[in-house]
Amino acid sequence: MVLERERLFAPGAGWSYSNVGYMLARDHVETASGQDIATLFEALIGGPLGLESIALATTREQFARVCWSVAARYHPGWVYHGCLVGTARDAALLLHGLFVGTLLQPATFEQMLIRHPVGGAVEGRPWTACGHGLGLMSGTMGETGRAIGHSGRGPFCINAVYHFPGRDDPITVACFATGADEGRAEFEAARLARRDKRIPRCGASARA
Repeated sequence: MVLERERLFAPGAGWSYSNVGYMLARDHVETASGQDIATLFEALIGGPLGLESIALATTREQFARVCWSVAARYHPGWVYHGCLVGTARDAALLLHGLFVGTLLQPATFEQMLIRHPVGGAVEGRPWTACGHGLGLMSGTMGETGRAIGHSGRGPFCINAVYHFPGRDDPITVACFATGADEGRAEFEAARLARRDKRIPRCGASARA
C-alpha cells in the first residue's frame, strides 16, 4: 500500500517520521547481509553490550514474557519492523552503549544525531524544544537539559528511554509504565536524570 503511493519527497531531499520506513529499512538490512534481524542484533549489538534479556519476539508466546499480562492477547507483528523485548535495565544499557560505545562508525553516528526541529514546548510533557533524528527523538527537557532517545505508547503501556548527555557523567534512563500518557514516563526519566549525582551511569525505572 505504501509503495503504491507517491513519495513525499525525493530520497535525501526531506524528512518525515515513518513506522513503515523502519520495516523497509529492516528488509534492506536483511537483504544486504543475508541474515535475519534477530541474528544481526545479537551479533552486532546484544552480544557486544551484554544484553542478556533482549530478544526479538515473533510469536505471541515470546511476546507474552513481558510483565503486562494483557500482552498475551497481542501479536508482536503489530510492530512492523519487529518487537524487541527485555528488561528496563537492558533498554537503558542498549541506548547508553550506542552513545558511549563504538557500535557505529563516526560518520554514521554524526548523521544519526542531526536534529530536525519540530517545535517548542509540548503540553503535558517535559519537552521545551523537540525534534527528531534518525530513529531518535532529540531536544531539551527544561532544566534537565538535552535528551536523546525515544518515547513510545503501545496497546497496554508507555515507555521513555533517554540519554542525557549534558551531565558531567552522562546518564541513560529507561522508564516503563501502564497507561497511555507518554508524558508520565518522560517526566519520570527527566526526574531520575536530575537526581542525586550518586545515581549509576545507567538508570532504569520499571514504573513512572
